[in-house]
Amino acid sequence: MAKRNITTILTAVLGILVGILGTTLVRNVREHNHNIRTSYRDWGKLNVILNTAGKYYVDTINFGKVTDEAVSAALRAMDPHSIYLTPENLKVSEEDLAGNFEGIGIQFNVPNDTAIVMEVIPGGPAEKIGMLAGDRLIKVDDKVIAGVRFPQDSMVRRMKGPAGTKVTVTVKRGKQSIPFEITRDKIPTHSIDAAFMIKPGVGYIRLSKFSATTCTEFLEESKRMLSEGLSSLIVDLRDNTGGYFEQALALSDMFLAQGDTIVWVEGRSYPKTTSTASGEGHLKDVSLTVLINENSASSSEIFAGAMQDNHRARIIGRRSFGKGLVQEPFYFTDGSAMRLTVARYFTPSGRCIQKPYSKDYDYDILHRYESGELFNSDSMKVEKGGIIPDVFVALDTTKAGPFYQACNQKATAMRFASDYFDKNRKTLSSIDDYAGLTAYLNAAGLESKFLNYAKTKDNLVPSPGEWEVDRLYMMSQVRALVGRYSKLGDNAFYHLYMGIDDTVKAALQ
Repeated sequence: MAKRNITTILTAVLGILVGILGTTLVRNVREHNHNIRTSYRDWGKLNVILNTAGKYYVDTINFGKVTDEAVSAALRAMDPHSIYLTPENLKVSEEDLAGNFEGIGIQFNVPNDTAIVMEVIPGGPAEKIGMLAGDRLIKVDDKVIAGVRFPQDSMVRRMKGPAGTKVTVTVKRGKQSIPFEITRDKIPTHSIDAAFMIKPGVGYIRLSKFSATTCTEFLEESKRMLSEGLSSLIVDLRDNTGGYFEQALALSDMFLAQGDTIVWVEGRSYPKTTSTASGEGHLKDVSLTVLINENSASSSEIFAGAMQDNHRARIIGRRSFGKGLVQEPFYFTDGSAMRLTVARYFTPSGRCIQKPYSKDYDYDILHRYESGELFNSDSMKVEKGGIIPDVFVALDTTKAGPFYQACNQKATAMRFASDYFDKNRKTLSSIDDYAGLTAYLNAAGLESKFLNYAKTKDNLVPSPGEWEVDRLYMMSQVRALVGRYSKLGDNAFYHLYMGIDDTVKAALQ
């Protein structure tokens, strides 16, 4: 008992001593009378704090790092979308929207620990020198990147580079290892993932972003479709996070009558500006359906809102993201930049698309899932921001059973498709029409081959009754991944996947 009391007393004394030491340290600094005048009326206090830290801080300060962190934190405190970009991040960001980049011209996936070429971009350096879809990437220059869990972004950095420079990429093709010395060049990137006729008169265009080349691409594809008898068009903006504001205006102009309002913009130092259609668009008489989901944002919402408020299209899917802010770029001489929110944009009827700021802003989509909004239209509210679809399509998770989920975790379907292509390269890579591809896939016996692959490679076997649940969903994915290796590429993938796409089904009704 006495021992316990002594311990308690010692603990209390130590606590007091620690408190005194802490107080003494602060008081000693106060004795130097560093009374510095500050004010919240401008940025003076921030400058004073940083300058004082620069003068008195205990260690040498990395001014570049601290400045970047301070600026980023300051912009985050204003709104979730005002951002600071280091020179490196700015280059990546602008490359993505510019419509081209400098590199070798391939697209690849990494289903396990080896990168597989999915597409060799037509006209690019890799195609000119003979690289093919299905090639495994083994080395970049002298660096082994296969079988070592090499980070995918690091692979990209090693293959990209200034036009005119050389890189050696070694691939495995069958049993051969082939080194390709490639001279990098400018590579066009596309904002249209797929564009094809679903059936006579009905076209489908999937738009992944609003880049500098979006309207040029859209004009080309839509004119081709018009020559094939296009009368009704589905524009798929699901997961399209936006891009250039001007491209959204130009795309809207293709569909609207003269004088129709597209959008209006207003901010504290940004006078109200209204954009209207010219009436010269070549798709004014084409019936239109627009597909959106919770990841459709910014320029996607401008286009969808303009079509909805002008009664020009049916909007189908789920409530869009809710980003209604205009970011203007400001560039600095050191190569960095900031994108500052300068205004809000409003749909023709006056709706502000921007969703409310909250402490959980970054987790809004998760909250939609947890609240049931992605499954029930009753939870969608205009005051929550975004574009509310005319036709709601719930997120369907019932098709994805345990076997399907296990296969996705191990990328079984993707690896099967690559393995199948290796064994059937000559036939599959020669197919260039959808009817021929469908007939080929129907006769290929893919179901039994895939189940055997899943069992032998990943020890995955559906339990009794489970395959009946997963079969349609799983095999649609398998067929789409195999079909992507044909000459039709992503057009085949999206076309084949439509059999299980409830949103597309709703658009076709």
